[in-house]
Amino acid sequence: MKKRYNIKSIIGTAALTLFLAGCSDILEEQPRSIYEPGFFRTERGVQGGLTSMYAHLRYIYGQAYYYNATQTGTDEVTWAQSADQNFKVMDLSGQGELNAASSRADVLWGAAFSNINTASGIIENAAEVGTISNALIGEARFFRAFDYFQLVQTFGGVPLDLGAGELKFNTNAVRTAVRNTVPEVYTKAIFPDLLIAVNDLPETPRVTGGASKNVARHYLAKAYLTYAWWLENPNNIPTYPEAPRTDPDGHNAQWYFQQAYDVAATAINNPGPYALQPTYYDVNLGSNDRNKETMLYADHTESSQFYNGGSLTFGSGGAPDNFAGWMMTWNYTELRSGADPNWAASINSVQREAVQALGRPWTRMAPTIGVFTNTFADKTNDSRYDGTFTTVFRGNWPKAGDTKAVVYNANSLPVSPGGAILTFLNDEPATPITYPNGAGRNGIGAGELPGRSDFVISPQGISRIVYPGLWKLGPYRTDNGNGLGQPNAGSTRPFNIAKYSEFYFIAAEAAVKGAATQPGKSARDLINVIRARAGKWRWDNNGNTAKVVDNSAAMIAATPATIDINYILAERSREYFGEGYRWFDLVRTQKWTELASTYQIAGVAKGDHKAVTVTRTIQPFHYLRPIPLGQLDAMQMTAEEKTKFQNPGYL
Repeated sequence: MKKRYNIKSIIGTAALTLFLAGCSDILEEQPRSIYEPGFFRTERGVQGGLTSMYAHLRYIYGQAYYYNATQTGTDEVTWAQSADQNFKVMDLSGQGELNAASSRADVLWGAAFSNINTASGIIENAAEVGTISNALIGEARFFRAFDYFQLVQTFGGVPLDLGAGELKFNTNAVRTAVRNTVPEVYTKAIFPDLLIAVNDLPETPRVTGGASKNVARHYLAKAYLTYAWWLENPNNIPTYPEAPRTDPDGHNAQWYFQQAYDVAATAINNPGPYALQPTYYDVNLGSNDRNKETMLYADHTESSQFYNGGSLTFGSGGAPDNFAGWMMTWNYTELRSGADPNWAASINSVQREAVQALGRPWTRMAPTIGVFTNTFADKTNDSRYDGTFTTVFRGNWPKAGDTKAVVYNANSLPVSPGGAILTFLNDEPATPITYPNGAGRNGIGAGELPGRSDFVISPQGISRIVYPGLWKLGPYRTDNGNGLGQPNAGSTRPFNIAKYSEFYFIAAEAAVKGAATQPGKSARDLINVIRARAGKWRWDNNGNTAKVVDNSAAMIAATPATIDINYILAERSREYFGEGYRWFDLVRTQKWTELASTYQIAGVAKGDHKAVTVTRTIQPFHYLRPIPLGQLDAMQMTAEEKTKFQNPGYL
């Protein structure tokens, strides 16, 4: 896929050349490319600006290149067979150099600053309208803090002055900038805005999936937690711009860990309209989107192409489409089955279909073998493996117009429509799998076991070309009829950004770091709420059948008496695998090098099932992403000044 440096910005406030703003769309009938200073002094202007803030989320979340930057190179994900340099460089495994030109964190930089300026315009000017409530201004404060929080985690200290003064609305193009320090970004921008937002926002959001009191608490607690780690700096990871690991307000890391715990506990005790879903399956089930556990999301819809933000019939391969789910979808359409018992002819028995288990294949990102052997080692009690991956690929050839009653599959045994064509086994079988040389007759190099009609691949046979699919991000549509639907379109599902369940993880992590806990809310208590839910099944994706089982007691019993940060991180991976959390989790806790420096996977050729160990070179400077080349090129500064603007270690 061609790399895109200049994504379409959602809203521009004049020509903010420095921060890569471009033309704009807001979710109203009248898109605008430029907002004059007085526009935010009108009720319509404030409403339009707020709408644009929700729209800007689509340019970050569900954008596959940014998604790649949050996952590839972690213990969860590596590059896959069809990956180009956009993906390979993020892996840090010798496949290319991560630098200012190649880093796909540029997506965040390009989308966040124009939205920050819009937020500042609303915050400064809305009071003059006279009819704008503090709650609406609170939404602008939330989004300004939200964007700054994503930026400071990714790049370190970033500019608070966009040309008109710190946190001021700027209307003039500027080509110079000064980066603030990490403590300044947190204490001048993120914390103050979020504290006001918590106070002013309503318990129930104005729009579904929008900013509310607990959404603001979510990011306040997470920002406190992240800043506390930054102050503690257990592994001496460098920061930039260089600054002492001291807090301007005089608090230490422990104070911030306690704040993170207290804010998260407050949200758990006062859930408002939010709640955990009864089973993990329900959290990510397409027909249950926008449920009470999903607090904030980049919204898309099947009902309107305009409000979807992209075509309902084809995918553009760029923002604002939600196309992240394609990246970890391998080309299952190459699976073949015999048209007769002798395989005189064969057909593609699994067709591309717009259903959650399938979707559009791109094979750009692949899960590592450790995900299946370590992270999701318990596939019996814990429903999260089954609720995360597509592990059985089922025949759907009649939907493509083929009238065959059966096809012939492994061991030349017949399979009916809906039957298993390929299964990724939970564990290594006692009987060795017979794999073909190369692609074999099934087209993908899958193996056979005696007496089974489905082709099989074991965990140790997972490769960069064939691997379980990411069910939780798969498409869901209601307009497929009896056919294959629109599998080439971007997903019309919302991309989830914040979930109520994360309050339990934030509080548990803070407790592990020494925060004083409330009765019944120790780190183990909190994690066991999540683990107990994970033990409850109502559906078996692998077996495609109802499964009402409660393994909560077994899940709780298996929780260690004392849990540590590595256990928290393992639980976070089980809960949020592939959702864009992992790089931030590993960087925040400074565990990236420890947990992701090596991984196992087989190669890029069909039939390659020999796992190899791959080594990554993760340097301390990698804990910050490079400032994008497009930003550096846009600035009228000397070469020396640009070098100082860039994070050390990057060209």
